Amino acid sequence: MYPEKKEHLVTLVLLVGSLPVWGTNHQSPETERPNILWLTCEDISPTLSFYGDPTAHTPNLDKLARESLVFTKAFAVVGVCAPSRSAIITGMYPASIGTQNMRTAHDVMGWGVRKYDQKSDATDVAGEPVRLYSAVIPDFVKCFTEYLRAAGYYCTNNFKTDYQFAAPLTAWDDNSKNATWENCPAGKPFFSVFNHEVTHESRMWMNKHLPQTVSPGSVPLPDYYPEDSIVRQDVARNYSNIELLDKQIGEKLAELKKAGLYDKTIIFFFSDHGGPLPRGKREIYDSGLRVPLLVHFPGGAHAGRVDDLVSYVDLAPTILSLAGIKPPDYMQGQAFLGTYKASEPRKYIFGSGDRFDEFADRIRIVRDKRYLFVKNFYPNLPAYKDVTYRKQMDMMNELLRLRDAGKLSGPTAYWFRLTKTKEEFYDCQTDPFNLNNRIDDPQYAGKIKELRDALDHFVTDIHDKASIPEAQMIEQMWPGGIQPQTAIPVIAIQDKTIRISCPTPGASIGYILSEKEITPDLNSGWQLYQDPIQANGSWYLYVIASKIGYADSEVVTKKMATK
Repeated sequence: MYPEKKEHLVTLVLLVGSLPVWGTNHQSPETERPNILWLTCEDISPTLSFYGDPTAHTPNLDKLARESLVFTKAFAVVGVCAPSRSAIITGMYPASIGTQNMRTAHDVMGWGVRKYDQKSDATDVAGEPVRLYSAVIPDFVKCFTEYLRAAGYYCTNNFKTDYQFAAPLTAWDDNSKNATWENCPAGKPFFSVFNHEVTHESRMWMNKHLPQTVSPGSVPLPDYYPEDSIVRQDVARNYSNIELLDKQIGEKLAELKKAGLYDKTIIFFFSDHGGPLPRGKREIYDSGLRVPLLVHFPGGAHAGRVDDLVSYVDLAPTILSLAGIKPPDYMQGQAFLGTYKASEPRKYIFGSGDRFDEFADRIRIVRDKRYLFVKNFYPNLPAYKDVTYRKQMDMMNELLRLRDAGKLSGPTAYWFRLTKTKEEFYDCQTDPFNLNNRIDDPQYAGKIKELRDALDHFVTDIHDKASIPEAQMIEQMWPGGIQPQTAIPVIAIQDKTIRISCPTPGASIGYILSEKEITPDLNSGWQLYQDPIQANGSWYLYVIASKIGYADSEVVTKKMATK
């Protein structure tokens, strides 16, 4: 790999006095608030030129990076999409809200499945079968977009959710393949997400028919890969997919500029976790958790490199902070930009690994700017998980062939060890691929104790739900294996004022007020109910209540006809 660039290094704390503020509370005029755009992608490590790896040709991202804050130490909370995305949308650690296991349901797009069958090939760490389910999270936890909507933002998602629970109808104004900022009502700021799948792990085999734009002979190989033509072919495919992503990002930025919104919008670019290749995705090492993160302010303001630690659990409070909304106290992340930016940068980031598809484990990590400490709760389990999905990749099968033939040794064999030590410790500066476990090295005893204590406090503080097997956790969420259902909302009408409530604690309420009769569905534009509704004339009112992890309530319809 190429060394990380060091020029123009600044610390985020130096920026706090100069970052723009758009409204200091949610009562500020909507016109003062910034538009915010997320250009997200899947399964990318910092294998980009502005992080020191020029293998892929990415002119659009390079230009954006030159005009952005480039975060050099950003980390996902889990090295796989669904638990990571649950942290992003809630500002909570997955293991604290029961979303830590990958995956809980088949349907990951759009609003997500609203009902669940019991078919699953997975078992938990106790060997008990695990059914499909939607995680029931604490009553007080919401998708952070509800706070944006309540403050007047128009929120769109195009198009993946994959939160480990079905997205509530109240989370988005539009959550579909057609969702875009272009439909934002006049006078409202927008928060829009565009997810790019071209770099997803599945594109390693789905894009095999496409031309390789990066030569296999030119790609750098990390130390944990052997010199092998099939390995090189797939590594080059990954870089070629990154070049395809760059074109898609360029197209989206061009659309924003054409609409005259480029200099009126804060733009984030990031991946949901680390790269798609073996020993990357699903791992708790830097190869699975370290990610690219750019934040572009209008006019390229504040551009520079930032080496503060940032966790994806921080994204939700940061977006609220940039919008001038105080993040709720329950959020475990901390804002790293905006009005409510934390007074001190992070000292540590934390990560987790539990069940990945059909293979269960429990691993927790803490990392500071240089060192990584790992705790294996089940050291008797293999380090490598023989995940079926991943074996659609030629490279994975080649690595297994070489392993079985006894042709892997040293760094290339480390991932395939049959048991793990109870603890691991790596110096990420001298050992960037996390291959040399120094847990027994006395020169690191003080740092090891510091990180061990920090991790122990973290596991206790978040009430880590993986302390019990997953099947037991599901039984607590869905007693008797039956998904609970949100209670039917209650509508009270007095004169021209409509008040709505729901008996289910933590439920959110969506409504549609229409001048004509409709048959509402998931994409009917449900509004978030927060204050009494004033209604005149003839109308049809449709109301639904949704609690995360519960089945939605029945839709209640009220009709008011005037002569």
